[in-house]
Amino acid sequence: MSMVCRLCLAACLLLLSTPLWAAKKVTLDYQVEFLPATQEARVQVTLGNGERLQEIKFFLPKTAQYSAFKADGQWREDGQGHGIWQPASGQASLSYRVRIDQQKDTGAYSARITPDWALLRGDDLIPPADFSPDDKVELVARLQFTLPDGWTGVETGWPRIGKNRFRINNPAQAFDRPTGWILAGKIGTRRTRLGQTDVTIAAPIGSGMRRMDALTLLTFVWPHASKVFPRDPAKLLLVSAGDPMWRGGLSAPNSLFMHAERPLVSENGTSSLLHELVHVLSGIHDVDESDWISEGIAEYYAIELLRRAGGMSEQRYQQVRKKLTLWSSKVNNLRGEHSTGAVTARAVVLLQELDQEIRQGSDGKNSLDDVAQGLMRMDKVNTESFIQLSESLLGKRSKVLDSKLLRLPKTKTTLKASF
Repeated sequence: MSMVCRLCLAACLLLLSTPLWAAKKVTLDYQVEFLPATQEARVQVTLGNGERLQEIKFFLPKTAQYSAFKADGQWREDGQGHGIWQPASGQASLSYRVRIDQQKDTGAYSARITPDWALLRGDDLIPPADFSPDDKVELVARLQFTLPDGWTGVETGWPRIGKNRFRINNPAQAFDRPTGWILAGKIGTRRTRLGQTDVTIAAPIGSGMRRMDALTLLTFVWPHASKVFPRDPAKLLLVSAGDPMWRGGLSAPNSLFMHAERPLVSENGTSSLLHELVHVLSGIHDVDESDWISEGIAEYYAIELLRRAGGMSEQRYQQVRKKLTLWSSKVNNLRGEHSTGAVTARAVVLLQELDQEIRQGSDGKNSLDDVAQGLMRMDKVNTESFIQLSESLLGKRSKVLDSKLLRLPKTKTTLKASF
């Protein structure tokens, strides 16, 4: 075969090996500038090739959180909670302002900006969006911050690719958004690598956050958590602040918030930090009034991981279990969209009993760990699928799960059937 024929053949093979559906890459840049004087952030969304996205529909909340929209191309609001952007050709930008402060009825803040720092969720900076491409499109998203004078840094749950710059790759969403917690300002940080995950703990300077205490607890627990939840995120960010921030904990897929004054381990033997960590690592999403599953699993392992790491004796564990049983003694049903503290405690007791049943029924080959790993692989979980998964591991009907605790109340069942 001649050299010309070989070259032609190679070219044909290369052409055939290239998928006809190969995505066209479009850059998506988010520029965020914090404005403490007005308690806002200025956001600019820039597309490298606006013509490749025919229309982007943003889902705007009813609150007046977003304002001052300006766009290259056409922008309109349909009066039904949607902002619709039809980008201009070539490089096209959309800019707007976001009110950062979010205050609960109690007066505590779930998001706040001060002259020295800002703590918020990226979910609120960029509202959810869907788009209509002209062809197969792959977005390459990046996030850049402009900080006020005197602010020393910014942290997100996304990989850093430069000074105050991050790469956003969010498979859970077609329109890549920088979801999760963000902390910027005069902040202090502690970093380490646990397993395959880069862990950062950050809080405003002077907030009272014990960063090294939290990092030490995570270091002890991490090997045991990784065995139960074999999903190593590239990065985990733990942010914290003191009053008047909300005195609780809240997780996101790559980050979590803990109030600076929350104890790492409470007097009742549970840990809010480990509870939220389990939410991050498990990624369990429940539906159909089955919030007891995700909350129960998170609280069960908040106790169990501490126990396995040697932070809790058997005697202490039995005392914790006794307190949970007493606290939840009046709970007669676990079903609901939002699990209360007592319901979660009762769910933990049920899960402890289920773990014993599975271990005994499988001669120690299976445990609740296998159930948790099965739940991780499901997009959505409900009570029925939880029972089915558990009984498949047990190999027979579960006496523990054959309980009125897991049945929908008759009023709800009747209501659903009437529709």
